[in-house]
Amino acid sequence: MSNEEKNRLGKILWDIANELRGAMNADDFRDYMLSFLFLRYLSDNYENAVKRELGSDYPKVEDDNTIPLEVWYENNSQDIEFFEDMMRKKVHYIIKPNYLWGSIAKLARTQNPELLKTLESAFKYIENESFSTAFDGLFSEINLSSEKLGKDYTKRNEKLCKIITKIAEGISEFSNDSDVLGDAYEYLIGEFAAGGGKKAGEFYTPQKVSTILSRIVSLDSQDPSTGKKQKLNSVFDPTCGSGSLLLNVRKQMGKHGIGKIYGQEKNITTYNLARMNMLLHGVKDNEFEIHHGDSLANDWELLSEENPAKKIHFDAVVANPPFSLRWAPSDELAKDFRFKNHGLAPKSAADFAFLLHGFHFLDKEGTMAIILPHGVLFRGGAEAKIRKKLLQDERIDTVIGLPPKLFFSTGIPVCILVLKKCKKSDDVLFINASEHFDKGKRQNHLNDEHIDKIVETYQYRKDEERYSRAVSLEEIEKNDFNLNISRYVSTAEPEEVIDLDEVNNALKKAQGDIEKFIDEHNAYLKELGVDLLV
Repeated sequence: MSNEEKNRLGKILWDIANELRGAMNADDFRDYMLSFLFLRYLSDNYENAVKRELGSDYPKVEDDNTIPLEVWYENNSQDIEFFEDMMRKKVHYIIKPNYLWGSIAKLARTQNPELLKTLESAFKYIENESFSTAFDGLFSEINLSSEKLGKDYTKRNEKLCKIITKIAEGISEFSNDSDVLGDAYEYLIGEFAAGGGKKAGEFYTPQKVSTILSRIVSLDSQDPSTGKKQKLNSVFDPTCGSGSLLLNVRKQMGKHGIGKIYGQEKNITTYNLARMNMLLHGVKDNEFEIHHGDSLANDWELLSEENPAKKIHFDAVVANPPFSLRWAPSDELAKDFRFKNHGLAPKSAADFAFLLHGFHFLDKEGTMAIILPHGVLFRGGAEAKIRKKLLQDERIDTVIGLPPKLFFSTGIPVCILVLKKCKKSDDVLFINASEHFDKGKRQNHLNDEHIDKIVETYQYRKDEERYSRAVSLEEIEKNDFNLNISRYVSTAEPEEVIDLDEVNNALKKAQGDIEKFIDEHNAYLKELGVDLLV
């Protein structure tokens, strides 16, 4: 399917959302819309696997109101348990025939009063029984009893019938391929984020920015010029939002290029979005682990091991944490193994706390890329001490300045810091890409050429006037470890050199011409008997 077709599907679904949400705010309706799209994906993927497995035994049906798997269950009741065990091994989950999207859509299309109850049962079944790993609370943010859907059961049922019927009609002409539905899911997340103001930054990183980070961490860490790594055993995002950044890394590496994906997310709604997003993009339940919790508090047992020999490390770490989040670091936290060698980030901005958290779990041969506000490059106090320590230990590899207004949540320009525990070069590469973008009304955008230029400059460590330069630690030290990009790579146009002799000669000539013209003019005035010019 072409990008044009994928965007058309996304737009159709977005138009449906705008048409049907009524008085419901966009954030609430987002959860319904994305959940139904998720159910459609799970159903299509499962039914396709069933069809392949049963082959000629897969029932042939004549109309849309008959669900083939339902027919097979009726005719093979004695084989259901064996069949479901087999399907769990094949696709890692099962769905009962009456909970498949086709069955739900049929109930909606026929205005069946049992739709709402069936949906409730379906969501509980998928959370607790479909997968080998229980996905507790996956649909916890979807309140099917909400008065925003209707004042009573009948009204809510009618509203759901309308929403599901519209979605079913809207996507019926498109392929049920997982990539298509995954792209539609990402499209909708992006559109909801675009209207979400500052809240959007909590769950979504624009795809173009994600691509820069993903391409960087997928390259060989010691010598990026040799190209992409064959495999990443693991990738971690400590503030994963909807998981789009992690999925972008997977896209760069290929479906089998990552051993396991790890993410952590504090917001419960966004945490559920991330888990759905993983499954919807074909990531099996044993190929990812998303934890609901606070990264700064480090409440994930997986990451709490202090013994270096047993501690988990990741081949790549990516992050887009909330910018300059206020936090409350304690004296006890100052002794935490993540922070004790560098110090605590100030209460006013947790930016370096997120950085140190992710960096602590980076493997020696790995690469970390994190999006942060420019303030981390030059602010004083505790941040200056952390920055100095990272530089002296040769942890900061590259500083990339991005254009303003790329994010839904803020108009400020941001930077990408690339960090490594073992890096080949003893300098720091500065890339000033702040003036390379396509201007938009509300948002600016990066095109493929802009992204290629940034990544290739990093990969081959290029020096380019007014764009990039590798700077020695000695020069940075002379600037008191200030990493303000414009100190090292200025985008200002050089002032034109003025030749004073040339200017002086031009003025003399101009003066001579003026005197000549005045004399000629006065001659005419004298003939006319008019007062002369002085």
